[in-house]
Amino acid sequence: MAEEKEKTAANAGTQPDAAGPLPGASQMRDPDDASNALAQVQEIFDKLDDLPEYRKRKEAGEEESEAAPVTPEAAAELKAICDKLHPSDIAWVLEALPLDERLALWNYVKSDRDGEILIEVNDGVRETLIDAMDREELVDAVETLDTDEIADLVPDLPPDVTAEVQETLSLEERSQLRAAMSYPEDSVGSRMDFEMVSVREEATVAAVFAYLRRFEALPDHTDKVFVVDRRGHFKGVLLLAKILVSNPEDTVGKVMKKDTLTLSPLDDVSDAAQAFERYDLVSAAVVDEAGRLVGRLTVDEVVDVIREESEEDAYGAVGLDEDQDIFGSIWETARSRWLWLGVNLCTAMIASRVISAFDGTISKVVALASLMPIVAGMAGNSGNQTLTLLVRSIAMGQVTENNAPDVVKREVLASIINGLLCGVVTGLLVWFLYANSGMGVKLGIVMFLAMLLNILLGAIVGVAVPMLLKALGRDPAMGGSVLLTFITDSGGFLIFLSLATVFFR
Repeated sequence: MAEEKEKTAANAGTQPDAAGPLPGASQMRDPDDASNALAQVQEIFDKLDDLPEYRKRKEAGEEESEAAPVTPEAAAELKAICDKLHPSDIAWVLEALPLDERLALWNYVKSDRDGEILIEVNDGVRETLIDAMDREELVDAVETLDTDEIADLVPDLPPDVTAEVQETLSLEERSQLRAAMSYPEDSVGSRMDFEMVSVREEATVAAVFAYLRRFEALPDHTDKVFVVDRRGHFKGVLLLAKILVSNPEDTVGKVMKKDTLTLSPLDDVSDAAQAFERYDLVSAAVVDEAGRLVGRLTVDEVVDVIREESEEDAYGAVGLDEDQDIFGSIWETARSRWLWLGVNLCTAMIASRVISAFDGTISKVVALASLMPIVAGMAGNSGNQTLTLLVRSIAMGQVTENNAPDVVKREVLASIINGLLCGVVTGLLVWFLYANSGMGVKLGIVMFLAMLLNILLGAIVGVAVPMLLKALGRDPAMGGSVLLTFITDSGGFLIFLSLATVFFR
């Protein structure tokens, strides 16, 4: 009878023998492990620099696209370091090494961990590691991964490797892989995990408890089991904590939680991340249009999403690709920066032409040349504060069509207050510094007005740029600081020198 109840509780989700032991669960890890390991690895390679093999290699001008030569003693040390590190830590160390040292260390990573590490490194480093592996190594590495992880790697894998891996999958896993690959890159479906535990609502709590005890280890981040009917339609969730405190004879339907967050595979993963933060979730069910449970989103993926978006915003603000390899090709690195360097050059030329248009005024009042950077710098700082606030608020979904006018009004008023305060302070200081020249009063007034107007301009640009980029369907952070600097510099010089021209005719 008990066995029948266990079978009733089991569903088409994860089976007890499907989940292996958690990676690294048997050993304690310290947050400084990766930093310490990197220092040790760098020390090993520093010692190798003095070896004849290294000197010959450098004298011959060999490229760093090949693994650095390693002595047997150094190889044993590198292998020992890799063996005790978590795959995420190894990935971090690999990203921090020059290409030849990275490839040398990669040779001493256990092959059964290759797949986990490829998932963790950024796209630029992953490309160098995949290029260094032969076909059989790649197939073996990918076969150790879950279907959702394989889907993440597919864009970087050779087509023949992908085809061979698919042949080794079961029909269910192939279906899961196709599903994960069919969803847009930034959707919940592309990030969801297919490994989960599901039960039926007619099962008893005792049967569910007995079913869970048959697992060697539950899937990572399992804080609840999902309740479905015989057709796989989602009904609710049963928290693991609830299983422990409920009457064993109660049915799942009686103690489960029906009012719970569910996600669609097509939902934007950024919105899902905000929901996780808002409701302090560990996992959430992913349900298709027909109401069937198709997967789950877990907090580890959400953390990755938040980190990736943060990096994307930081790099995008200055026109850089967040997946760049810091030790990649110098030529590729230089070429990737041409666009925004070209934009900066053009904006700087425009700013210089603005200044040259007022040569006559500057020649009459030389003090203007030393005061111009103050006006531009203050406006740039104020504008960057507004820009950063708006980019974050837009990313969090807090700026909408309805409240956008209020946001603009608030930032404009705040900039006017700051402009008045900074303008008064700066005007008084300039008046004091140049009082003996007879131009102190006029210069003070010019500085006051220029500071007020340019800080106001910076705030308007800081609001307008991300909103405009969002309206155009672009990343609100992309190149925002570059555009802001251009406008506050050119606009600030124009405002300041125009006012000076009026006052010093």
